[in-house]
Amino acid sequence: MPLKPLSRRQALQGFGLALAAPFAPAWAASPQAPLTFLAVGDWGRDGAFHQAEVAARMGETAAAIRAKFVISVGDNFYEDGVAGVDDPKWRTSFEDVYTAPSLQTPWQVALGNHDYHGDTQAQLDYSKTSRRWRLPARWRSFTETAPDGATAEFFVLDTSPFISDYYADGAVKVKVGGQDTAAQLAWFEAAMARSTADWKLVVGHHPIYSGNLRKGEGGGSPDLVAKLDPILQHHRVPLYLCGHDHDLQHIAHGDTHYVCTGAGSKTRDSCGMAGSDFCSVESGFTAFALTRETLHIAYRDWKGDDLHVVDIPRPV
Repeated sequence: MPLKPLSRRQALQGFGLALAAPFAPAWAASPQAPLTFLAVGDWGRDGAFHQAEVAARMGETAAAIRAKFVISVGDNFYEDGVAGVDDPKWRTSFEDVYTAPSLQTPWQVALGNHDYHGDTQAQLDYSKTSRRWRLPARWRSFTETAPDGATAEFFVLDTSPFISDYYADGAVKVKVGGQDTAAQLAWFEAAMARSTADWKLVVGHHPIYSGNLRKGEGGGSPDLVAKLDPILQHHRVPLYLCGHDHDLQHIAHGDTHYVCTGAGSKTRDSCGMAGSDFCSVESGFTAFALTRETLHIAYRDWKGDDLHVVDIPRPV
């Protein structure tokens, strides 16, 4: 079960940070140092709606905890994705916004539904020339190793093709037609089964469960509850990281913690709390520290405030 929210001092101590500025990791050279990274979603708005301020706080946090990489959970460019690898939005919404030296690390990227309004292949192709944009395939996994030897395999899914509502207009607006969801599911099940990582962590754009109610059916996605969640529960996946809902939220259900980090720029007016123990509509992001035994998660807003902390023990 998630822990109660911690104070700012406790939150920083969870990352092993010194409290006096400038923040310097006490564990920087220690073999017990955690694997640290950030996650953000639903961000690409030319720096508007606090995107620039979130980027600045991300840079400060990444420097303080020496984050190794950033995860983007999708909806990378509003409102309609990008038109090609030379689209000006690459500069105005990405390159000229996330400028901190600490953010010039790999960005492991998922696709969102707004990305499917435009040319999703262009986002894959940008990986071939960018120093940090990592989107070599629509779904994939990558593995990282913490200084204490713990391994974490991240399974990055392409969830938009699973959402049945996007086919109602013939997949004209959200151009998911032709995507092979059966192949993706088969890959995901097989990859999870053969993984020997200490931590198996899953990334997708759409929430599986959410406190924000839709159409009277409850929050989240019935399509993903039916197709993805059984795989997560079978393999006791401790974390499903997503966006789409423009907020910061935490829900624990079964063996999985569902962390929404969809507040990279414009947020919703209010939070739905059905089944959720934390939700905020402040623009912001999440920071992570992983060791062999614990995954520490801190929600931070565009002003630099620590909003909530969750500690997840490694499944046995």
